[in-house]
Amino acid sequence: MQLLDPAHDLAWYHLVLAHAKVVAAINAELAAAADRGVLILEHYDVLLALKRSPDGKMRLRLSELADSVVLSRSGLTRMVDRLERAGLLRREDCPTDRRGAFAVLTRAGAAALRRTWPEYARGIQEHFARFVTPEEAAVIARALGKVVAGVGAPAPTT
Repeated sequence: MQLLDPAHDLAWYHLVLAHAKVVAAINAELAAAADRGVLILEHYDVLLALKRSPDGKMRLRLSELADSVVLSRSGLTRMVDRLERAGLLRREDCPTDRRGAFAVLTRAGAAALRRTWPEYARGIQEHFARFVTPEEAAVIARALGKVVAGVGAPAPTT
């Protein structure tokens, strides 16, 4: 019994493979630029989630942060510890929940995001955008936007 039609099967395969290959290539390039203060994607992803927090305060409860990261939730607590030691975020106690804590983007974290973005954007251009026309990108964005909405993921903000 065939569970997916061939078009959906091929689209899914290409989506998963393209994501894995492009993310790996960009992350390797970012890691190579670490001596210039450029972040790896996992760190960038965490700090960007804080920057894009819905309330505009550049902070999220740790549980919200876990739900907001795009790349990997594994080891998030250890990653937050490393980012805090590096001064890129800080923890604040939650006044309404003694067990809860916020992760808050620091100025150094915002500066690291700004330093990383040009290198990250170059990687997106090199490994994705140059293969896709603006019209195709619009179709991909619409189609994947429906998937994101369908699974109840938070809508991205700028």
